[in-house]
Formats: sequence, structure tokens, C-alpha cells
Amino acid sequence: MIDKSVRDAAIALYDRFTHVDHDRRAFMADLTRLAGSAAAANVLLATIAADPAAAAIVAADDPRITGTATQWPVAGGRVMKGYRARPAKANGKLGGVLVIHENRGLNEHIRDVARRVALAGFDALAPDFLSISGGTPADEDAARTAIGALDLATAVADGAATIAWLGTQPGANGKVGAMGFCWGGAMTNRLAVAAGPALTAAVPYYGPAPDPAEAPRVKAAMLLHYAGNDERVNKTAQPWIDALKAAGVQTEAYFYAGASHAFNNDTSAERYDKATADLAWGRTLAFLESRLDG
Repeated sequence: MIDKSVRDAAIALYDRFTHVDHDRRAFMADLTRLAGSAAAANVLLATIAADPAAAAIVAADDPRITGTATQWPVAGGRVMKGYRARPAKANGKLGGVLVIHENRGLNEHIRDVARRVALAGFDALAPDFLSISGGTPADEDAARTAIGALDLATAVADGAATIAWLGTQPGANGKVGAMGFCWGGAMTNRLAVAAGPALTAAVPYYGPAPDPAEAPRVKAAMLLHYAGNDERVNKTAQPWIDALKAAGVQTEAYFYAGASHAFNNDTSAERYDKATADLAWGRTLAFLESRLDG
């Protein structure tokens, strides 16, 4: 059993490494001092980092859904690739939901989340925002580096084009939502600004916020999830929430006490918080159903 103070300090170090400085050598040196030895640091790291081999909650071959690799046109003549999951037996036209990855790119965990969204009755599309640079690499550090090198304006334009594409596909009801995690949470906020009325609902999970001055451009209903122990993200949260409400945007926001950044990621043993994740997920599905169905 990992001591809570050690766990929280390790998570804070990992968050700084993955989102701020990306210096693995300095991170491992700090983690070794915290854990007491290199061996203990490696054990500790295994509990807080995401495990790409973790079992999916919804298997790729689950007969209740169809999941396929796909591609579509975006801005500037580019092509974006991703993963699309739909109910195997859809009743009527479906609302669409973008499922936007963390700063490790489109991986098996995000494909799994897309399948969970499909099981709830939506047309789920998980774009690979690294399509422009050849797709998400297997190495997580390389993926984070590639994410950091993205031209943000281009990525946002591609995301907005994806929203428009998904909403006009055969079998679509014309309503599109977006949900994203960490980097994807920040992108969800940005797409709410950029897409205007083309985006009906948005659910950023622990995503850093845009400039609050952008809030009047948001036309989507917003549901925002924040981890209580996430100082880096939370310092941007309240000004964004206040600006959205002042702009007349339908806004719900929840801060989950005791939860860490990435609490929804069940492939990370120490950061995953099942009770919090389940509560937030239930709220997310209810929110999307109320705005995207019909």
C-alpha cells in the first residue's frame, strides 16, 4: 500500500513531467529521492503512469458495437484519421460525440472510451490529432513531444471541421457533442469556442481553460469536471466558469474533492478513482442524452 502523501507527491511530479517540462531525467531523479531508491521509484511510476496493456472495459470485438478505423477531410485539404464506434443496432438517427485524447495521442484507452460512448447510444468518433504528423507513435514520450509541436490553430481548425463532418453523416441527427480528457479537455474547451452553434454540448474533463474573454463565442451547453487535487488546471477553472455563466452559456461544473488529475483513466492504478469516475461518467451520459438525443 502506497502512503497517500507519497502517492500525491508522486502524482504531482508526474503531472509536471507530462504537462510542463517533459524532462524525464529530472523527473526520475526527483521520483527516486521521493521513493528512496531507483527500484522503488520504478515501482511507484508503474502505479501512476498509464498502462497500455490494461484490459479494456468494452472489448474491441464486443458484438453490441461496431468499431472501425476511419478517415475524413478537414481544413486545408488535409485528411484526419481516427476511430469510430457506433451501436451495432441503432434505432433511428444518432447524436455524434467526439472523444478527444490526452497528450499521449489516440491510444487503446481512448478507443475503449469511444466504445463506452457508443454503448450509450451515440456515434462516437475519436480523432487522432497527430494525423498531420503521421499518427500517434507507440512511445508515449514521443507522442507528448509531437503533441507539443502541433500548431494549435491548425489542430483547432481540424477539430471544428470534424464536428461539421460528423454532424452531416448518414444516420446523424445533426447534433454533435465533444468530450475530452486533459489535453483533450483543453481542446474540448477550445472547440466550444471555435465551433459555435455546430457544437451542441461539450464535456471537458480536467482541461485547462481558454481566455475567459472567449466565453461569449461558446454556444454549446457545458459540463466541466475538475479533480480537487489538480492545482495546475484548477487555477484556470473558476474564471472560465464565471465567464461562461456571465455569457449566458448553460454551464454545470463539478470539483471532485480528493481526486487527482486523470481520475477517469482506469489504466493508471493510483490516479484512477472509480467512485469519482463513475459519478462523473453518469453525469456526462445524462448531460449528453438530454442534449443530443432526438
